Amino acid sequence: YCLGSGLSWEPRSRAVEQVHLRCTEGSLEWMYPARALRVVLEPNLSSARHTTVCIKPASDFQGASIYVERAGQLHLVVSEAEGARPHHVSCFSAHTPQRVALFLQASPQRDISRRTASFQYELLTNQGAAGPEFKKMALVEAMCRPCDNMELLMAICSSDFVVKGSIRNVSHDSENHMSQVDVSVQKVYRQKNRIFQQDEASGEWRGPIRTLLQCKVKKGGGDFLFTGNEHFGEAWLGCAPRFKDFMFIYQAARERGANPCEFQLN
Repeated sequence: YCLGSGLSWEPRSRAVEQVHLRCTEGSLEWMYPARALRVVLEPNLSSARHTTVCIKPASDFQGASIYVERAGQLHLVVSEAEGARPHHVSCFSAHTPQRVALFLQASPQRDISRRTASFQYELLTNQGAAGPEFKKMALVEAMCRPCDNMELLMAICSSDFVVKGSIRNVSHDSENHMSQVDVSVQKVYRQKNRIFQQDEASGEWRGPIRTLLQCKVKKGGGDFLFTGNEHFGEAWLGCAPRFKDFMFIYQAARERGANPCEFQLN
């Protein structure tokens, strides 16, 4: 997390302030934006060959626009007008995975009313060649198709969250091309952050999972094993087989020693 203010700079200085961030994900808050700010993302990704950078401006993003530097030129990523759009995420491929430079240009303003240009960022890497699957939008975990057995077995090993539950409700947001699956949780096997929480009144565990509108998710009965990854504090759906089907696949793989990791079923 990085916090700074345009009011702290010398009034007559024309220098562009520079900030170096070395984490693969984080956030920046620029209060009272003035002139320009250059943000260099340079995490330790020496083994990565391909990187996608995703930026999510805060809902009250004001006072600046965000550009990415490429070959000495600036390309607009987030305009000030787009900052107010909820859930809006911009993703782009980085030409040099080890160093990505963002340029924040403050908008001209006559008053000194409080404005804050705040955003979150994530760097997503792929160690191998950039195939067609990787070139798709980085936040898309769901591919709108059932996972095969090996993908499912890998999902329970590497996903940010793995929960057993049923679908309470499905709502659709056509403007942002997303659907939200509200899950009633019976068992939390793993979660990176506290997206799935216990309701104090009912004692029931529940949580929201996002997916693409084009996947046309519908409410279905029965228990599922929900897996996926977290982006910007939200859970995105990966593999979600019926729980009885998962049990059959996992136990069969374990009997022949083909399970990539041990999964605690009890």
